[in-house]
Amino acid sequence: MPRHPAGYALVVLLAALLPLARAATAAPAPTIASGPFAPTWDSLTQGYRAPDWFRDAKFGIWAHWSAQCVPEQGDWYARRMYLQGTPQYEHHLRTYGHPSQSGFMELDHLWTAEHWEPEKLMALYQRAGAKYFVALANHHDNFDAYNSHYHAWNSVNVGPHRDIVGTWARVARAAGLRFGVSNHSAHAWHWFQPAYGYDGEGPLAGVRYDAATLTKADGKGKWWEGLDPQELYAGPSMVVPDGLKSAKAVADWHDHHDRVWTEAPPPDNPEFVRTWYLRCQDLIDQYHPDLVYFDDDELPLGQTGLDIAAHYYNANRQWHDGRLEAVLDAKHMTPAHTAAVVEDIERGVATGIRAEPWQTDTCIGTWHYNRSLFEQHRYRTVGQVVRMLADIVSKNGNLLLSIPVRGDGTIDADETAFLEGMARWMDVNAESIFATRPWRIYGEGPSTVETPEAGHNGGAKDVRSKPYTAEDIRFTTKDGVLYAIVLGWPADEAVVVKSLRLGVPTAGGPVRGVALLGATGALTWTQDQAGLHVRLPHAPPSEHAVVLKIRGPLDP
Repeated sequence: MPRHPAGYALVVLLAALLPLARAATAAPAPTIASGPFAPTWDSLTQGYRAPDWFRDAKFGIWAHWSAQCVPEQGDWYARRMYLQGTPQYEHHLRTYGHPSQSGFMELDHLWTAEHWEPEKLMALYQRAGAKYFVALANHHDNFDAYNSHYHAWNSVNVGPHRDIVGTWARVARAAGLRFGVSNHSAHAWHWFQPAYGYDGEGPLAGVRYDAATLTKADGKGKWWEGLDPQELYAGPSMVVPDGLKSAKAVADWHDHHDRVWTEAPPPDNPEFVRTWYLRCQDLIDQYHPDLVYFDDDELPLGQTGLDIAAHYYNANRQWHDGRLEAVLDAKHMTPAHTAAVVEDIERGVATGIRAEPWQTDTCIGTWHYNRSLFEQHRYRTVGQVVRMLADIVSKNGNLLLSIPVRGDGTIDADETAFLEGMARWMDVNAESIFATRPWRIYGEGPSTVETPEAGHNGGAKDVRSKPYTAEDIRFTTKDGVLYAIVLGWPADEAVVVKSLRLGVPTAGGPVRGVALLGATGALTWTQDQAGLHVRLPHAPPSEHAVVLKIRGPLDP
């Protein structure tokens, strides 16, 4: 029979009673800020419009940084370290010990951010062109990286002993960037359940992991004295039964039950939902974010997601003398709800111009820092991201790009080189990106034929498997100018913009002038029934993509 401490049943019983005990405490009941928004889809849809600052910003950088970056083993460490046989489990076993004795809470303690220099990082982000910055407030590991008043497992009490979000906010705003936060913790109640599990095989088969055995009383005399591990691990909601005889059987059980409950509120833990709301409201009210990203399909936790959306919009109006400056990002929206928030496409892009502003969120590597990507030089390149950005902006979208941060608060040499490469491209071509709007079509060339792919909100992958060519062009507009972003350098130094054929009404007026951003001297060009023909200089003025600045087609 699988072995586990005799007190485990008591832990489960106490966890089941915990919501009732907490409800009797003096913690406040959730409230919603006063204002025109009610917590319904109809109210949010009718009253929301994405603010101009977001439509102009186009490019943001995200620090997806938490204690899960300490091992430098990539994504979802806090879950996978409890799944026997995964690389994260094996790394944890070698480095920190067995999960029954050394669980993820120990990594929260080890996350000290000892070399974090946020001003230095923000200067790099700003030079790379970012107009807004987003900080990870909490992930599925249920740890708040801010001065949380409703969750003791936070970065002021544990680990860095600093207000991470508050510091990011101050530094970003001092640099002139808009500031946002991402909140992923609505998933913690189901995502963290493997911490209550056990090895399915081997010498410690059946021995329950730390979440299943630790109580607040066990912290006496330890670094976590006064903290309750059950609050961090979210309580045993879906405990794997005794008796599974292999690591695969245990992992399959967890994965199946995690998928079943991935977007639903916990059926037997209303206290988790109530506390989640208070934590998120606290985050919003303390730091006044310009953007809030929810890592959820539609909004998190049913009605509670609608409640927090209404609170955020109403509170944001109060901060801005009645103007709504808020951006709320959510994924996989139903068509009827897309006007209520800014829809986010994770790791994907839209396949055409969308009427409402939208956002791609993606990363140059894995979301949490992964040392192997640095050692093998496997980050996405500046060229890939520049071309992705041009495609997104041409379709009325923004790009939020994560630059993974090490546990100690630094980024590596390849990431620094990436940001410097982005800065060089922006030095020449920024005017074709920021504060622009789409043209009548987003682009031309072979890359405009795309097949929507499952898992990307009806969109396509963010990085194409086929390389772009000199025939692939993306269009943006600003102040009466049409920008044609050419995504490949032509071998014969000649570009044809077919969408500007003479005699085609949709092409607009005749071209009156053409310049190449970053180049000196006049260009040779002609316009006929085949398009706009432009002779380029011998050397490109920037790497990765060049931009034609065209006057005439947008004349009234």
